[in-house]
Amino acid sequence: MEYKNNILELIGNTPLIKLNKINRGLKPQIFAKLESANPGGSVKDRIGYAMIVDAEKRGVLKPGGTIIEATSGNTGIGLALTAAIKDYKCVFVCTEKVSAEKINYLKALGAEVIVVPNTYEPDHPEYYVNVARRIHEGTPNSIFAYQYGNPSNPEMHYRTTGPEIWKQTGGKITHFVSSIGTGGTISGTARFLKEQNPNIQVLGADPLGSIFKHYKETGEIIKGSPYLVEGIGQDCLPANVHFQYIDKIINISDKESFTAARRLTKEEGIFCGGSTGTIVHVALEIAKDLTENDLIVFIVCDTGERYLSKVHNNEWLRDNRMLDAEIKVLRDICDAKKRKGIEEIIYVHDDILVKDAMKIMNEKGFSYIPVLNEFLRPVGSLRESRVIAKILDDQSLLHIPVKEIMEDSFLVLDAKSGITEVRRALKEAHAILVSDFGRIIDIITRYDLIDFE
Repeated sequence: MEYKNNILELIGNTPLIKLNKINRGLKPQIFAKLESANPGGSVKDRIGYAMIVDAEKRGVLKPGGTIIEATSGNTGIGLALTAAIKDYKCVFVCTEKVSAEKINYLKALGAEVIVVPNTYEPDHPEYYVNVARRIHEGTPNSIFAYQYGNPSNPEMHYRTTGPEIWKQTGGKITHFVSSIGTGGTISGTARFLKEQNPNIQVLGADPLGSIFKHYKETGEIIKGSPYLVEGIGQDCLPANVHFQYIDKIINISDKESFTAARRLTKEEGIFCGGSTGTIVHVALEIAKDLTENDLIVFIVCDTGERYLSKVHNNEWLRDNRMLDAEIKVLRDICDAKKRKGIEEIIYVHDDILVKDAMKIMNEKGFSYIPVLNEFLRPVGSLRESRVIAKILDDQSLLHIPVKEIMEDSFLVLDAKSGITEVRRALKEAHAILVSDFGRIIDIITRYDLIDFE
């Protein structure tokens, strides 16, 4: 039989994945260290396990104890995963910035989660780290894991992540790219790699608004500003950020991070979140100035499943101005109509009476309407002005099926049709029908094109 004794034995030894598409035209080889392959789905599984084992060895965590931590989600999940196996209770403090997916995952693992505003400064008593510390002080038989200053955080990466990367690349790695949050991943891994080859360049990928880059370059601590990427960057200096092992820090905007995350997911099949997007963006940027002799490894922090309501949600991106509003294909106009609350296609069947069809057009305020058959295929159209002209001559027409007086159907274009083709079609016609995999899903008029371009 081949099996693991428990889920914790799956932590670490994550695979290295070569990029093939997103890096086209770049000379160096680029590899993703797939930390999302850990059992809890993130790089933080390593330190969750390490911090608990270290506390046990030091005798500060006793059976039945409670683990308390301030977390952006992933470290909490790593701690809760180990706690579940070892029968410890968990209390985690998160900010409102943390995705609902992470919070629900923590609760699923049995943790108690306290959510506080993300607007407080580090010296405020309601700052999430301070809240966690206060809970620890009032909870008997508890530990405050404090990943930001816990030495077992970078030590775990020194003992595992660094050696794994060195072995997996056969010692050929020339550049290592990681985000900086608590500092543990980049500091511990970089320390090991530089001990093997001091020429290895270590790049810190950091969101705009974090204070790390400015501090690294000037030694000055400034006030941070808000950003949307979760889990990385800081507005204070954690003890676990060992700047001596970091050669350069590069700031990346939220939009660049989210775009890169979505590209890595779509083009390489590596489902990731915004922090990984920050990292891969830096990896691709530095690769522009490197040669075929260089080899880049970057960290995939966690899985995109943690951000289905954010990074991988077009509505959230659009609401936060992170998604280009450019209309490229016909489907974009249909989607824009839906966002404005405009109903989907209104049509009449070919066997409906003319009087009933006119009633629908009058209630909806339509000057023309498509006619579909029983299989919902377009067979004709009605234009209000022309139908009324016919009825004025012969009112008996009100009581016949529309198929007896309908005109030719509107032109049908596929939802993937380019906007240039749509413009050309609407120069000749008042409206066009939109087809998606053979189904008619919408009608687009000249006014719709003008309104949404």
